[in-house]
Amino acid sequence: MKGCIMFKINALFLGILLIAAVTMTASGCSRFGTPSKTSLNSDENKTMNDTTTKGSKLETAVFAGGCFWCIETLFQDLKGVEKVESGYSGGTVKNPTYKEVCTGSTGHAEVIKITFDPAVITYEQLLTVFFHVHDPTTLNRQGADAGTQYRSAIFYADDTQKASAEKVISDVTAQKLWDDPIVTEVSKLGDYYKAEDYHQDYYNNNPNQGYCSVVIAPKVKKFYKEFQQFLKDNIQKP
Repeated sequence: MKGCIMFKINALFLGILLIAAVTMTASGCSRFGTPSKTSLNSDENKTMNDTTTKGSKLETAVFAGGCFWCIETLFQDLKGVEKVESGYSGGTVKNPTYKEVCTGSTGHAEVIKITFDPAVITYEQLLTVFFHVHDPTTLNRQGADAGTQYRSAIFYADDTQKASAEKVISDVTAQKLWDDPIVTEVSKLGDYYKAEDYHQDYYNNNPNQGYCSVVIAPKVKKFYKEFQQFLKDNIQKP
């Protein structure tokens, strides 16, 4: 798994990691649904592609979907997303460190905090992408990454976000995007802690690191292909 061990990956473990990557793909960690199966109808597509944002107010969303290195880089490239930050939330330990979170004893999950422009991309659209880029049916696990720190979770800021989360979960369930029941936690956002600086924009800063090149890179490539109409204009599309 990634955890604290994957951070120090070397050539000796590359073979093991290759096997892990295959396992993650088979288990659904790298699964992406077909865009036509999402709740992104024509009106919502128009919203996502509208770049007129005068007077709009930025909002935030906090999601947990396994390794924050993985999902951080995917959401960074969506139109309307101003910033994505990796952090920790959902636990009880104050000012947790990565090493502490890795133990699984803090209650915190690895999360991303997305700052977005709702005039360009809505919270429900972010949620729809969220349910396509990780497996929401595996409890406390994403592929080879296991532990409560890797759980699937939506930490809502208010009742409006809570209602949106419940609606999207209902929609995704009805669409049968996933064969097994969704186990994503939906909880009120409590304390949020920014992760250490070296975790921020990790994939783009460390593309040749073992976990990045073997596990994350294939997910990014598939993401670009499946969601290319929603990518920022400066992103090189396949």
